[in-house]
Amino acid sequence: MRGRRGTQLLVWAWTLLVIGCGPEAHEWEGNFPEPAPDAPAMSAQEEPLPGGLEVAPIRVEPRSDPRPLPLMFQPGFHQALRWSYTANNVTFRLRVPVGRAGQRVRLAFRSGDGNLVLRKATVARAGPNGSLASTPVAVTFSGAAGFSVGKRVRVVSDPVSFPVGFRDELFVSFEVQGALAISAIMAMPGSYTRSGAYAGVKDMGGTPWERAVGLSTVDVEGPPSRAFVALGDSITEGYISDHDDVRRAWPALAEARLGVPLVNAGVSGQGFYDGLMNLDAEVLSLQGVTDCIVLLGTNDLSSLPTSGLQARMNTLISRLRPFCRPWVGTLLPKEKSNHGNYEVVKAQRLEMNAWIRATFPDVIDFEAVTRQPGNVHLFLDGLEVDGIHPSAEGQRVMATEVVRVLREKGVQPQAGVQPPVGEQH
Repeated sequence: MRGRRGTQLLVWAWTLLVIGCGPEAHEWEGNFPEPAPDAPAMSAQEEPLPGGLEVAPIRVEPRSDPRPLPLMFQPGFHQALRWSYTANNVTFRLRVPVGRAGQRVRLAFRSGDGNLVLRKATVARAGPNGSLASTPVAVTFSGAAGFSVGKRVRVVSDPVSFPVGFRDELFVSFEVQGALAISAIMAMPGSYTRSGAYAGVKDMGGTPWERAVGLSTVDVEGPPSRAFVALGDSITEGYISDHDDVRRAWPALAEARLGVPLVNAGVSGQGFYDGLMNLDAEVLSLQGVTDCIVLLGTNDLSSLPTSGLQARMNTLISRLRPFCRPWVGTLLPKEKSNHGNYEVVKAQRLEMNAWIRATFPDVIDFEAVTRQPGNVHLFLDGLEVDGIHPSAEGQRVMATEVVRVLREKGVQPQAGVQPPVGEQH
């Protein structure tokens, strides 16, 4: 195979060998769901699931070339952005933590349920109160300053020369008109919005803004490394209270300690069906991912027989395997059920966890580190906020278990990244 696609496959093949892994002037559009993973499944049980993917395997021969591997883009930030929001001549300035180091970045934007025009976008280092701490660098799209697309389209920018370090905070500013994809929960503090065109202005002012909107992914070009994406519901997305922070969710906490990107594709209220239906747009569209951590099923308990839940998990894992190495998480304690018979929920959760432990080679046992020793259905004191969602301390405990398991399985920091004291092996 020759040309650009062939080069991408070659770079990916070498990578696999090295890393060893298989409000202003706005209008809401539609209704946002309650940000709880205990919401019922969003789709009918009888609807057919999406089919599997056919991906040709990549044969990797032993590497004898002593030259450094080619640099590659891998995700340093990601949000799924399931819903839609309409903006009328607005600038957003999103404060984004980036979990990957490199010399160039690439941004991906997603439109919502309608046409979107992006007129200008810039990237800069984040300063206080929405101000830029460096000169804004213009972002282009196929050489143009912006783009115009229809509904539910993902647009990737040209590479931008902009050095970033691991866990740097960036401001991505963009001037837009139309429908943007958006998250459900308010978890992007430090971001701002203002009517008008301010992408290139150092001190934009405006109104605080806390939702991930428009910007779905920040890729960073650097030496190949492990790169994880977390799939889940609001437990993974990071819901703790009405105003949250993606930096306090277990994926971000684990990322900071592991020294490798662990980006977040969690969606509040999500179950297996919704995860499968949106997998291509929200997860498989990413490039350079090597590992996926799946924490799904809480919202599905009592909606199907246990065998049906297991079949859907198997379908999800089979679709992920050509794309990444899957790691499966056990379901956290559940002290109540807002939907469905609680006795059925309790029984199915235990059945699912026993099956997960017995079925999958790579398991992260979240239940084991969050449950009370004398009652498997209750959280340890201080680890939950409402009987369903983990507290900030619960998120930290989950992250600690992720770090422990992945370190034991040989995950090392990306080149040039020094893990915190106590995390070195």
